Amino acid sequence: MFTGNLRKGWLLTVFLMACSVVFAQEDSTGAAGDSVTLKATAGITLAGVDADSSEISINKVPLKFIQKQPYVSVQQMLKGNVAGVYVQEPSGEPGTEQNIFVHGIGAPLLNKKDLFEQQATVFVNGIPMIRENPFAYEIQKFDINRIGPATNLYSVLNADNIKSIEVIKDPATLAYLGPMGANGAIWITTENARPGKNSFSVNAYAGIVPAEKVTPLNANYENEFRTPFYDRYATLNDRLRYPAFLRDSTNANYYGPSDWTDLYYKTTPVYAADFSLSGGVERANFRFFGSAMKNASDADNTSLSRYAGSFFINVAPIKWLMVSSMINFTRISRVRNRNIRDRIAEQGYIPDLTNPLTPNKSLYGTYLGEFDKVVDDNITNSIQGYLALSANVSKFSYDGRLAFDYNENMRDAFWPTTLLEDNNFVSGYFGYNQRVLLSNTLGYTFDLSPKQSLTIKGGQSITSDVNKYEYAYGFNGPNDFIKINMVEGNRDKADYLLPKGYQVKYFPARMESALVSFFGNASWKLGEALNVNATVRSDGSSFMQPDNRWFTSYSGALEWNIMEHLLTPGKTLGALRMNVSWGRLGKLLSDDRFSGGAIYRVDMGWSGEPAIGSYMGIPGLTRPYSTGWVGYGMPWAYNDKLMAGLNAGLLENRVQAGLAVYNRDDKQMLLPIPVASEWGYTGVYKPGLVVNNKGVDLSINASILEERQGKLGWVFNANLNYNKNKVTALPDGLQELVLGANKLEIGKPVDAFWMFENTGIYATDNEVPQNPQTNLPMSYRGMALKAGDPRWKDQNNDYVIDENDKVLAGNYMPKLSGGFGSTLTYGAFNLDFQFYYVGGRSILNQYAANRLDFINVEANNDINSVKEITFWEKKMDLSGYPQYNPWSSVLPYRADQDLFLDNGSFLKLRTVSLGYDFSKAKSRSKLFEKFTQSQVYVTGTNLLTLTKFKGDDPELTDYNGVYTGFALRMPRSVIIGFRLNF
Repeated sequence: MFTGNLRKGWLLTVFLMACSVVFAQEDSTGAAGDSVTLKATAGITLAGVDADSSEISINKVPLKFIQKQPYVSVQQMLKGNVAGVYVQEPSGEPGTEQNIFVHGIGAPLLNKKDLFEQQATVFVNGIPMIRENPFAYEIQKFDINRIGPATNLYSVLNADNIKSIEVIKDPATLAYLGPMGANGAIWITTENARPGKNSFSVNAYAGIVPAEKVTPLNANYENEFRTPFYDRYATLNDRLRYPAFLRDSTNANYYGPSDWTDLYYKTTPVYAADFSLSGGVERANFRFFGSAMKNASDADNTSLSRYAGSFFINVAPIKWLMVSSMINFTRISRVRNRNIRDRIAEQGYIPDLTNPLTPNKSLYGTYLGEFDKVVDDNITNSIQGYLALSANVSKFSYDGRLAFDYNENMRDAFWPTTLLEDNNFVSGYFGYNQRVLLSNTLGYTFDLSPKQSLTIKGGQSITSDVNKYEYAYGFNGPNDFIKINMVEGNRDKADYLLPKGYQVKYFPARMESALVSFFGNASWKLGEALNVNATVRSDGSSFMQPDNRWFTSYSGALEWNIMEHLLTPGKTLGALRMNVSWGRLGKLLSDDRFSGGAIYRVDMGWSGEPAIGSYMGIPGLTRPYSTGWVGYGMPWAYNDKLMAGLNAGLLENRVQAGLAVYNRDDKQMLLPIPVASEWGYTGVYKPGLVVNNKGVDLSINASILEERQGKLGWVFNANLNYNKNKVTALPDGLQELVLGANKLEIGKPVDAFWMFENTGIYATDNEVPQNPQTNLPMSYRGMALKAGDPRWKDQNNDYVIDENDKVLAGNYMPKLSGGFGSTLTYGAFNLDFQFYYVGGRSILNQYAANRLDFINVEANNDINSVKEITFWEKKMDLSGYPQYNPWSSVLPYRADQDLFLDNGSFLKLRTVSLGYDFSKAKSRSKLFEKFTQSQVYVTGTNLLTLTKFKGDDPELTDYNGVYTGFALRMPRSVIIGFRLNF
C-alpha cells in the first residue's frame, strides 16, 4: 500500500516538473526573479511582519546581539530572545546537547527518547535538519549521554552566516510545513549573494574564559558535616564502618590542602574568525563563507573546535527562471570531560567507589597524568545542500527543490587499566544520519478585481531518512599499548571482532523511514486589508501501521489589517493587525517498532543490562518484555492548536508590540500502560493521552530615544511567555496513571513531581501518631516511624505512609520565561545588554538528597555513588535541612519529597557588549569611508545570576528538572573583536 503511494508521489513529481516547463514556455517575457524564495509560507504573516519589511518581527531573534557573542549553537542564539521558546541548557560543557521547547510539552518526559519527540524542528533554508535518532539508548544501561560523540548537531550553524532566525508558532504556517513542524519550527535563513553588489566582510574575536572561583573543601569539612549525625544516631557498628578516607585525620591526602581547583578550573582562550565574499550581477551571483573557531569551558579542559564553509550560486539563465544552489560543510571536534560518571556510563561497569579522588593537587595531578594514555576522539562532520528551481511566468509560479542533510559521527575511546581497576576498555562508534528531500510546488494567481486576488498552490514532497550506527566495545585487553580494537579473520565468521585479549561486543543498527506528503493551499487577499488562508495536507509515514499510514491535516487563518481597513494612521497608532489561525497537525514517531505491531526483538538478557542480547551465551529473539508490548491499530498522534494575536505600531511606529494567546491540545499520544506482572511484560503501549497547553506571548520593541547625531539613542526590547499545561485524558479512560517515579492525573500538570509532603522531624518516639484502632505507630511500608524520621503528611489518614500519600507538586517546565535588553547608542559608541529569566519552575535537588543520604549512597556503590573531584567543592549550604537518622530503614533523605523541591526561578545577565563603529565617527579617516561597518567591540557573557535556588546554577538541571550537581558550570567569557563590512 505504502509502496504504491510512494510510486504515485514520484509520478506526481515528474508531472509537476513537466507542467512547469509547459507553463514556462507559454510566456518568456516574465520578470526575472532576483532570488529563490525557499521559505515555505502559508501566504500570510501571522505573527509579526515580513522579513524584508522595515517593521520588526516579534518572532525573530535580534541578530545584532547574537553576532557579538561567542555562541556555538542555535539553542544559545534562541535563549531569551523570542517569546514562547524555552531553551534548556543542562550543562556548560561546549557542544553538549540542549533542548528547544515551543509552547510547552505535549507528553511527560519519562526518558530521553520522550525528550526527542518533544523538540522543535530547525529548518535551514527550508531543509529540516535531521538529528541523532534516540534508538541507540536501547543498548545503553544509562541514558546520561548517548553513545558516540554526543555532540549537539545544532552547533554546526554560525551566527555570522545567518540572515534571520524566526520562530514559527502559528498553526497555519506549521500545518503548511507538515508533521515536522508539529512541535514548532525554528526557521533559519542564511546569508546569500546580493545581486549586483560585491561585498567582503570579516568578523573575528579573541578572548578568555576566566577560571571559576569556587570554595574548595577537604575531609575536615566532610568530617564536621557527618559528625552530628554520628553523635546523634550512630551505633558502635556504624562508627566502626566510618569511611576510610575520613577515618584518619593525619592523612594529608584528604585532610591536607585542598588545592585541586588549580588543575580543574583554568583560564582558557577562545577565538573565532569568520569571513565572507560575495559578488556577481543580478542574474548570476555567488557567495562564499568560511569560519574557524574554538569555544571552551574553564572546567576540566573541555572545548569545541569548529571549521565551516558555505558556497551559494544563483543563476537566472532566462528571465523567468532562477536556479539556486547551496553547499554547507562543518567539521566539529570536541574535547570531552574526564568525569568518572560519564566514563562509567560508557563502560557500563561500576568499579569500587569507596574512596573518592583526593583534593590534594599533587596526587590529583598524578591522576590526571593517567589521561595521557587515554584516547577520546569525538568528530562530527555535517553537510547540507540543495538545488532549487524557481519559475514565474505570468500568473503561474513553480518552486522545485532537491535537498539533503547528512551528518556522520565518530568516537574512538580507550581507558587504561590504571583508571579501571586493572581492566582496560576500548570502544569504537561510527554513525550517520541522512535526509533527502524532494519537493515541488505549483501555483496560480487569479486577479478577481483590482484589489482582490486568489492564489492557489499545490504540491508534494518526499522525505527519506536513514539513521545508522555501528558500535563495539571491549574489556580486558592484553595491555595499555593496544588502544584500537583491531579486527582479524574472516568477516563472515563469528570471531571477526574477537582479537586476542579483548572480550568484544558488537552492535550494528539501522533505521529507515519515509514521509510522503501532498498539500493544497488557497490564499485570498483583499488589498492590504484582509487575507484569508486555508491548507489541506495528507502525510503518509512508514513508521505508522498499514491501516493508519496516512493522516490528513487542516488549517485556516485570517489576518486583518485594521489600520488599512478602518482607521487612518496617526502619531499615536500607526499600525494595527489582528490574526487568528487554527490547525491540526500530525505528529511523527521516532521509532519504527510501532509500525509492525507485535514483533520479536533481540531482547534476551539480564535485568538492567540492555547491551547483553543473549541468555547464557545463546542469542535469541523474544517478545519485547522489557520495552513494552505494541499492539495493532495504532493511530496518528496529533495536536489541535488555536492562536489569536494582535500586533500594533505605536508612537509613529517607534513601538512595535505583539500579543498572542494560544490553546494547544496534543491528542492520541502513546503511553506504556503498566500491566499485571503475570503478563510478563513491563507494559503495553496505548494511545489516548491528551495534554493541554495554553498561554500568552508578549513582545515589545521600542525606540525610546531616537538615534541622532550627538544625541543618545535607546532601543528597548522585551519578550514574555506564560504557559500552563494539564492532562485532560489518559488511555482507557483512566483518571490517574503511575509510571515509575511519575504520576499522571486528570486535571494536573503533565510535568509535576510526585512526592511526599514533608512537615518536619519526629524528635521523640512519642511524637509519632498512633492508630487508635490498633494502637500501633504510624508506619512507612510496614516499618514503624521513630525518632529521627521525617514527618510525612498522611494524606488519607490511614496511619500508613505509602504511594497513596504522595501528591503532585511543582513543575519542571517554566510557567514564565523570556528576556529583555537594550541598545544604547551615542555617536559611534553602542552598548548592548540582554537579560534572560525563568519563573514558576521547580527543581528536584537530588544533589542535596545524595549528600545528606551519604550512608545509603556509599553503600549502594552504583552510578549515584560517584564522587567527582567537584565533590570537594561547596556547591550549596546544607545546614538548613533537618537532621534525620540516615541509618533509618525508611530512607528519610529520599529524593521524592518536597523537602528537596527548590525554587528554580532565576534572572541572568547573559551578555553585555560595548562597541565603537569607526564608520560612524565624526572625524573618521578616508580609510573607513569605504566600509559600511568597521566596528570594534568587547563582550562579556554569563556575568550575573539572581536566584533563590540553593545549588550553584538553576539552569544546570536534567531534562526532567533533576539537579544532580554533576554538570559543568556555565562558563563566563570576555572577548574582544572587530567587524569589517566592505
